[in-house]
Amino acid sequence: MLAGQEVPGSYVGAVSGTPGLRERKKAATRLALHEAALRLVAEHGLEHVTVESIADAADVSRRTFSNYFSSKEEALFHGDAERLRRMVELLRDRPADEEPWSALGTAAERLVGETYVDAADASWRARRALLRDHPGLVAHQVAVYTALENELSSELASRLAGADLELRSRVLAAGFLSALRVATQHWLDHPGDQLLGTVRAALAQAAPAASAGERLTRRTDG
Repeated sequence: MLAGQEVPGSYVGAVSGTPGLRERKKAATRLALHEAALRLVAEHGLEHVTVESIADAADVSRRTFSNYFSSKEEALFHGDAERLRRMVELLRDRPADEEPWSALGTAAERLVGETYVDAADASWRARRALLRDHPGLVAHQVAVYTALENELSSELASRLAGADLELRSRVLAAGFLSALRVATQHWLDHPGDQLLGTVRAALAQAAPAASAGERLTRRTDG
């Protein structure tokens, strides 16, 4: 989903309300490592960046880095992991009787509004495109998307009624994430477009058609 993007500073703490001092310090260190990794990879290329160089750039020790991330790739995709958790939270916040695709769309729009406040900056977009296109990061991107797909499908299953809930919820989650991925790629390739408008258009194109006897309705009592 919207892969390879940074977490703007305004987003820190949005996931869990107002954290305590200890949690804020941990979040700040994690964000500093993430931003250092993004900056170094954009400047020097993935192959020339090490865990040690990321730790040095963030002014922490190698051991501290290991307390937060298992690899430089994980540090790079910290922003995606945070957004994925937020996406699931936003979906869970939607009314239980809301049509699933509508709930997903509203969650996506809220996520864009919360986390892409710096998206108009040209250098910001250039760094994102660089990460998106790097072949060495494809496997990690797939892993991030797979984790979110599993979480979303579990939540969607509770909103669907009828047969084959597991299959239908997984197809719905996969279609939604594919639409977001295409929207992000299109937006990166067309600097004049607005991300929110592009996401809305992509989701409208990908919206599932209701079929007889298998309409995507929410689960209701009775």
